[in-house]
Amino acid sequence: MGKKKCPDCPECMPEWLAAFGDLMSLLLCFFVLLLSMSSMDAKKVSEAIGSLSGAMSVLEGGEQTEVSKRRLQLSTPIESEDETNEEVNRISEAVAEINEMKEKGKGPSVTLEESQDGFVIQLPASLLFKEGSAKIEDEDALLFLKRIAMIVEQLPNQVEVSVQGHTDDSTPGRTSPYRDNWELSSARAISVLQELMIDGIVPERLSAAGFSQYRPISSNATAEGRDKNRRVELHFYGTKADKKAEAEKTILDQGIGGATPNATDAISAAPALDVPVAPVQ
Repeated sequence: MGKKKCPDCPECMPEWLAAFGDLMSLLLCFFVLLLSMSSMDAKKVSEAIGSLSGAMSVLEGGEQTEVSKRRLQLSTPIESEDETNEEVNRISEAVAEINEMKEKGKGPSVTLEESQDGFVIQLPASLLFKEGSAKIEDEDALLFLKRIAMIVEQLPNQVEVSVQGHTDDSTPGRTSPYRDNWELSSARAISVLQELMIDGIVPERLSAAGFSQYRPISSNATAEGRDKNRRVELHFYGTKADKKAEAEKTILDQGIGGATPNATDAISAAPALDVPVAPVQ
């Protein structure tokens, strides 16, 4: 009895199709890796991997993506923050250079600090003035103020500068033309303001104030603390037109605008009372 003939085997997948499938799997893994490395949001990456897992059944399971209104990003107006940051960097470079010229270790240095509304430059009084004087005589200080003025001119017009003078608790002295620290601090602030105006800053962007000895930043018990308290500060802050107009509106104007103009109008505007009137005898 002869052997039975083996049935024909079904045809297998072509070799090129197997290689093509492997290539597609490798490309899929490659692009998933690119996606995970290019995005810093871990949640978005996990959602993308979960979506691919559900569609291709290749990777491990993850979170499913869903459309949410929170993901829609509204367009924001273009602002000049980059330009402002660049000018602030230029100011910090100028501060570093003046400190190197004046040898930082021999006294208080010029500092640049952030504030709630902008930033502040603290100038030690020893850099600008002689004891009890409000006249700027140091050439390096004049050049520094000129450089600051040139940078301020390139800032937006909404940026204003407030010059504030401060002293320690000691009196100006007999040789000083100023009677007390109020006059000395105010005169020093005005002196710096006038120099900034000479260097090109328009007066509308400047203001000056003197605070005498009543806003110290260090203790007046030591010589180092008194040196720090004798200073002139340049406060840079931004203003908006609507807020500025509201601030300039006085309390009296607000009262007149919201109140009745005069007593006669108030009496005439009052409701009539039905009171019986007795006949005249």
